[in-house]
Amino acid sequence: MKPLAPSALIAAVLLAAAPAHAGQEEPPLRVVASFSILADLVRQVGGPQVSVQPLVPAGGDAHVYQPTPADARALGRADLVFVNGLGFEGWIDRLVQAAGYKGALVVATQGIEPIASEEGGEGGGHEHEHEHGHGHHDHAHGGQDPHAWQSVPNAMRYVRNIADGLCAARPANCPVWRDNAAKYLDELTRLDAGIRAAWQGVPPARRKVITSHDAFGYYARAYGVQFLAPQGVSTDSEPSAQDVARLIRQIRAEKIRALFVEQLASPRLLEQIARETGIRPAGALYSDALSPADGPAATYVDMMRHNTAALTQAAKGE
Repeated sequence: MKPLAPSALIAAVLLAAAPAHAGQEEPPLRVVASFSILADLVRQVGGPQVSVQPLVPAGGDAHVYQPTPADARALGRADLVFVNGLGFEGWIDRLVQAAGYKGALVVATQGIEPIASEEGGEGGGHEHEHEHGHGHHDHAHGGQDPHAWQSVPNAMRYVRNIADGLCAARPANCPVWRDNAAKYLDELTRLDAGIRAAWQGVPPARRKVITSHDAFGYYARAYGVQFLAPQGVSTDSEPSAQDVARLIRQIRAEKIRALFVEQLASPRLLEQIARETGIRPAGALYSDALSPADGPAATYVDMMRHNTAALTQAAKGE
């Protein structure tokens, strides 16, 4: 029997001399993600081997975001950049050019079937009566609803695209990232099942929700909920008085109980609707940004759970 200590020492020396096949010795991959929700998904897959900086931080609104010189510097130093796509980041091309970024730009929604905006129709294009009622009125995103992450099956596609992007950027680390992605996909599968189960307790006729900004079309399609919004897909559009009056008539006629303000939207409009219908707003939903770390929606999974609990309770009249 050889003594343990020398053999352990030899093993340590050999390990130190070996090339860093797993990429563990390299500094973390410097990644920029366009907004906080996407940054969280990248962190879940990347783990400690990536350093992720969101351009639009938690609580920020990507629809009206103005890039800063600091953002251009961050982009210029990045090894890899992730964007949502579907017209969500109207400012990204100018920023990439200003930063002189020459690396890969990974579009996280690659392969997702987008929901088209419904153009035309009375009052600027709110088409509420089609299946699941995702009314879209969108002049800012080139005719597509970009909020694809609001469906968990879509978020799973984001995760696969993120893993592919990371693996292409640093193949040596790929096994670690594939493993992280697989574990996270299991968590998202459970999240999706939990959301479906939560809505099972709400009769279909009661699955109607008023929100201040139409960001939930993918949630509507995935989970069979009808969202009615007086504002279009982008937070920088204002609803007409006609839109609001029609919505108030519909709330009264259909006895809708669930009324929500999003964390980024002006509450004035919903306060007017609340006054005229007697419905109290049922709290805040998170649509385009996570909450700060100490809030109820600090991660994507937390956000989807928070929104679903708030929505189902309000729809049941609790």
